Amino acid sequence: MSFLTETAAAGGGGMMIMLVYIVIIGGMMYFLMIRPQRKEQKRMAALLSSMEVGDVVVTTSGFYGVIISIEEDDCIVEFGNNKNCRIPMRKSAIAEVEKASDGSAE
Repeated sequence: MSFLTETAAAGGGGMMIMLVYIVIIGGMMYFLMIRPQRKEQKRMAALLSSMEVGDVVVTTSGFYGVIISIEEDDCIVEFGNNKNCRIPMRKSAIAEVEKASDGSAE
């Protein structure tokens, strides 16, 4: 009978070690995958909310343009020197924002 109780106790200890491994792997996944992704999402949300008319932007497809108008989810971007090339686009299609300079050389 004592053999059965020792085996059951050893099996319970093995389950505890396996549970610890699962918790460690879950923690590693959070710190290596989920946390950086949330950080990037917050950074992009702050970047898009701080956009102003006149800022230079780069779209996700690599086009450079200047913001002409901003609405709730959309904005109108002017590409190149041609004043007729104004394209409405989603804010989520903007990858980078460079703030407009106020013209003073420092």
